[in-house]
Amino acid sequence: MSKYHSLWDYILLKNQESLTLTFFEIHTITGFELDHSFLSYKKELLQYGFCVSKISMKEKKVIFNKLKDTD
Repeated sequence: MSKYHSLWDYILLKNQESLTLTFFEIHTITGFELDHSFLSYKKELLQYGFCVSKISMKEKKVIFNKLKDTD
């Protein structure tokens, strides 16, 4: 199981087209601070139908977007 499993579950539960979470909110959801490994783990989110569209170090937030259906 991924260390970010709780975050992926949270994003799926919200099921919004776009979701912005602060680093603090992510820490609250996962129980640990966002670290450099997130760059590798974020690829897992694709299998759930979402992607990371932006990581802002300045604003300390991450924007997640739902992938569009390609029917």
